[in-house]
Amino acid sequence: MTKINENVAIQFVKGENEKDTPEIRLYRNLDGKKGKVVYKFHKPTTITSENYKSINKMYLIDSEGELSTGKIDLSVSKNIVEEVISTYNWNTEKEFERFMRFASRHANSLTST
Repeated sequence: MTKINENVAIQFVKGENEKDTPEIRLYRNLDGKKGKVVYKFHKPTTITSENYKSINKMYLIDSEGELSTGKIDLSVSKNIVEEVISTYNWNTEKEFERFMRFASRHANSLTST
């Protein structure tokens, strides 16, 4: 069973931590400054047939604060959310380092019990 540390979270709905573990792909330009990370959720738990039309960001929350994505794509079939793809972009080394601190905290918060 996977336990999620409440101090580090991914949220689509403010106040509701997403429990589905995403597939994550990181891309970085050759200059190392710009890049993006793509999160792919196969069975999101906090996005429902009632609220999916209002979902427009993914929030990455940790002890330093909050990062949010500017792009989110939902795959919906018969009012059922089948997949969510959300992209977080950065444009500076400082933004990349901040994201990596979140990513490290998030990875460390997932523990097997």
